[in-house]
Amino acid sequence: MLRFGTRRLLTSLITLFLVMVSSFFLSHVVPNNPALVFVGPQARQDEVARVTKQLGLDQPLVVQFWDYLKGLFAGDWGTSIATKQPVLHEILNRLPATLELLLAAMVTAGVVGTVLGVIAARHVGSPLDAVIRILSIGGVCLPTFWLGLLLQVVASHGGSPVLGRNSVNLQFLNPITHLTGFNTVDAALTGNWPAFVDTAQHLVLPALTLAAYPLGLVARMTRARMIEILEQDHTNYARIAGLSERTVVWRLALRNALPTTVTVSGLSLAYSLTGTFFVEVIFNWPGIGQFATDALLNSDYPAILGITLLGALGYLAINLAVDLVNARLDPRVRAS
Repeated sequence: MLRFGTRRLLTSLITLFLVMVSSFFLSHVVPNNPALVFVGPQARQDEVARVTKQLGLDQPLVVQFWDYLKGLFAGDWGTSIATKQPVLHEILNRLPATLELLLAAMVTAGVVGTVLGVIAARHVGSPLDAVIRILSIGGVCLPTFWLGLLLQVVASHGGSPVLGRNSVNLQFLNPITHLTGFNTVDAALTGNWPAFVDTAQHLVLPALTLAAYPLGLVARMTRARMIEILEQDHTNYARIAGLSERTVVWRLALRNALPTTVTVSGLSLAYSLTGTFFVEVIFNWPGIGQFATDALLNSDYPAILGITLLGALGYLAINLAVDLVNARLDPRVRAS
């Protein structure tokens, strides 16, 4: 297990370095002048030249990349050209909001998708199976931005909140004491239940929008794997031995289907790291998505590099965790 984990970790580190190299050089070949964005379009030429030198943009790309690597190891991810603040500071301030949305969506997708997949496999060919398959296909096929806008239109007629992380008047009536950055957790820890309810209400629509794709994927993959397992000899032997159908399906068969479910859930979570950007823009969610959008519009290459690095770290960490969990569930994976 240790040897397997070491191999996967080394592969992840090599991949991360290649992502850093490619993203750095690609961001610096864009025909734009970040120094001009930094000082403003009305700045004099000598001011632009001064800022160009200050940002190190007058150095060869290899030298700039080396300085960038040294800064990363020192905890310096650069300074945002648009906000004039450290990129790492900007990301860490917005990361809890993104993670709260992402975790809510993935817990919903993993639990509901697995349950729907098992139910569909248990009733293959029935109308219930057909409904679940239609819903799962719809979740995979519907564009995230379109589904988000549709849910906003529907929810607005019922008076449900459709924008933001909290109501505007919450900071005056029931302000949240920030401990972890997760508003639901902070409100619960401090007993601020009106703030907890308000945060949960604002979280529902963006979480459902973000969960649609992974939920459909998990449901379909779980259904296919469960059908295969329920037809194998060892499940038939379990039935002959007198085990109830509930035990055979939910304990024996589902346990064997978990590696597939975990893999799909992990890959969906990694995919959703970038998919959450669209959801945050649609629902005006104050996370990294808004910061990424502003960085792209302003050619803020330090912020773009920081967000790319964060996405790569998250993707690789999730894949490494999925590999380790699968290796634990199925020893045959360790030989791969």
